[in-house]
Amino acid sequence: MQLDVQGGDSTNVADRQVNQVTRILAGKLFDPYTLELLENQVITVDKESGLILNVQFSPNFIDTIEPDGTVPVIAPSVVEVIDLRHLTVLPGFVDTHVHFFLHPYSETSWEDQLTKESVIERTVRATVHAKRTLMAGFTTVRDLGTEGAGDADIALRKCLSSSSALIPGPRYFCATRAIVPTGSYGPKSALYLNREGVDGITGAEVADGREECMKAVRRQIGAGADWIKIYADYRVRSRIAGVSYRSGGESMSTFSSDELKIMIDTAHQYGVKVAAHATNKDTITELLRLSVDSIEHGYDMASNDPESDDQTQDEPLHTFAHSYTKWVPTLGAYYTMSSQGKEETWKRAVQTFKAGLARGMSNIACGGDTGVFAHGENALELSLMVEYGADWRKVLRWATLGGWECVRSMRWEGPKGKIRIAQLGEMKEDPRIVGDNDVPFGALKRGFIADVIATSGNLEADFCGAVSADNIQFVMKGGKVYKRDGFPLL
Repeated sequence: MQLDVQGGDSTNVADRQVNQVTRILAGKLFDPYTLELLENQVITVDKESGLILNVQFSPNFIDTIEPDGTVPVIAPSVVEVIDLRHLTVLPGFVDTHVHFFLHPYSETSWEDQLTKESVIERTVRATVHAKRTLMAGFTTVRDLGTEGAGDADIALRKCLSSSSALIPGPRYFCATRAIVPTGSYGPKSALYLNREGVDGITGAEVADGREECMKAVRRQIGAGADWIKIYADYRVRSRIAGVSYRSGGESMSTFSSDELKIMIDTAHQYGVKVAAHATNKDTITELLRLSVDSIEHGYDMASNDPESDDQTQDEPLHTFAHSYTKWVPTLGAYYTMSSQGKEETWKRAVQTFKAGLARGMSNIACGGDTGVFAHGENALELSLMVEYGADWRKVLRWATLGGWECVRSMRWEGPKGKIRIAQLGEMKEDPRIVGDNDVPFGALKRGFIADVIATSGNLEADFCGAVSADNIQFVMKGGKVYKRDGFPLL
């Protein structure tokens, strides 16, 4: 069996000029459309555009390898051949929820990072995080907030973009500053209780009422945001936790329905998607009604009885499962924080994830809230999903093609988006024309950008090991090789 190649290769690759193409020999290749591991595939990549020209089954390429390693089946005009016959090849992974400007809370608390580390230090750290992420096989990320570092992610995106990028890192989608209402977010001063932030540092942008919410969205889109991030619920009353444990720890809706609607509608008017931090049922139900594009976390959607077959108890899970909204469970963050006194939240996150699987949810994307735990260990999210009941093939789909479906721009959605997708075989999505963040990725198929990784592990026998950074031996982003034989090419 071979991958679906729309329209075939309109160019005879063997007749192309020297150095124009790269051929990758894949002993096994994961197809996120069919969920199959295909054998003996040859991926042909156009070096100039970084687009995949062809993915083709070649039954004889292994048998015809000469003892000296030469590959007679490859036309002599094609100079570069990358031999990954001994590895399993996959599309580059996508982490849909990272924070490059944060590092693990086990090293430094969130509040201390914001108030005691300069923006310069945090930006330098972000460049290190970007490289580690790419070397772990994650060729695209969505950063859902700089958490006090202002608009520094916009400048970082410029440094990571195009074939002449200043630093190595993944394709980078930005949300700049998350949006919160007055008094709901931190850091909070211990001396001036009614002030927002500490020393002028706020973890997000404050907006109240329809007009301010609309302005905040417009301002962030004008600043260059790929996404808008909203804190739709939060622990607003955290300051009373010392005297009222439940009230202080309760996550409650932050914005009114009108405020949520104006932010989502305004973003969509400008062609920008909206991600919402949301955990409780009522908030998520409202967000689904308003057609938010992704729900982050959502750990309180399940009923208290995981054995129940009554779907009405698990609303909005049932509704969610039949929507176009993507769910990013962020199991990695809650697993990590479970050792910091949040075991109950972790239990609820696992229970909700299992309930979602039981309800047939497939509109899932992989994002660990990476930054809460170490960058470069992004695959923790994938491993936890498999450990708690998800089929490893589906998890690979959620981490590749599902990631693209989540983070891609609205130009890929709706009737016009379907037409655009149907025309991928015509090779129109050249990054030099559409830009780095508007190319198709997440699958190894004609017309997609060549984001290609390879693991030395066995996905079926040891999924966790196979997706770990240690076993990612090869990384190509946009047709350019960044890691080979397990070593960075920097």
